[in-house]
Amino acid sequence: MRYEIEIKFHKDFIAIDGNKIMIGLSSKPQQGKANRELIKKISKHFNLSTSRVRIIAGEKSRKKIIEIIENN
Repeated sequence: MRYEIEIKFHKDFIAIDGNKIMIGLSSKPQQGKANRELIKKISKHFNLSTSRVRIIAGEKSRKKIIEIIENN
């Protein structure tokens, strides 16, 4: 399943509307810290392992597309 992500910095929240997720991150967007926090928050919200969440587009943007890998 794929989701469009929009990031807001210096806030802590997750809002889901269909396949769009708005998420607040506290990490700075330096050296991948914000991306790691994003993956952790998404995996925690969906109760998944972090290895099942990956960024497939927008790695250096506030708008990203992530994919959640389904169980086989």
